[in-house]
Amino acid sequence: MIGAGAMGGATVEGLVKGQTFRNEDITVSDPVQAVLEKFAKLGVGTTTDNLAAARSADIVCVVVKPWLVESVLKGIAPALTPEKVLIVIAAGVPSAKIREWTGIDMPLFLCIPNIAIAQMASMTFLVPCGAVPQHQIERVKAIFDEMGSTLITDEQHLAAGTTLASCGIAYAMRYLRAASEGGVELGFKADQAKDIVMQTMLGAVKLLEASGLHPEAAIDLVTTPGGVTIKGLNEMEHAGFTSAVIRGLKAGMNKN
Repeated sequence: MIGAGAMGGATVEGLVKGQTFRNEDITVSDPVQAVLEKFAKLGVGTTTDNLAAARSADIVCVVVKPWLVESVLKGIAPALTPEKVLIVIAAGVPSAKIREWTGIDMPLFLCIPNIAIAQMASMTFLVPCGAVPQHQIERVKAIFDEMGSTLITDEQHLAAGTTLASCGIAYAMRYLRAASEGGVELGFKADQAKDIVMQTMLGAVKLLEASGLHPEAAIDLVTTPGGVTIKGLNEMEHAGFTSAVIRGLKAGMNKN
């Protein structure tokens, strides 16, 4: 794992909690000593030498800011071989550029998880690039499936997946914050309101998972004619709730 910031670190946390790898078979390369000390305490190998980390790995996962991907890949290129697997977690970096920077024809995956991967609950998008053997696709998908749910998609849909699930986790938290603040106005203490809203969101997800219902059909189950639920929903729609969510998602696709 080259880069153990917010996303890379969360991924390592998920890997440590999983059963796919032993902790001692994971190596983290990062320039920040405090980050390395954190993972060293878990029995994970640590280094500040990206090239050395890549040389010793069967699977090399690069998780750095998009503008750093080129320099990192060029730095580890001497350690990459067709027998290794390269996974790049960085929004907006095309596979063609990655192949140009590495100069190696090897199994390549673009990957976008979200930070819930640390809790084994990520929604992850995985793009096999080029002629990746099926057994390698299954192998890499299984790694991320253990840390949540994984969708094999194409490069064209990766940006949409990023805004819907990676950015989307922040959007869900913004709703949680707003509803919690509303709970305080209704008379609950702040921590109580947050716990109430979190459990309500969890219940909504589990209900949809168990029933297979469309969200609107599930809403119909709790909207009594003339009742408080439909009044609240309509008031939110008057303020543009659905439109605001859709516009926010689309704004995340706008690179300008």
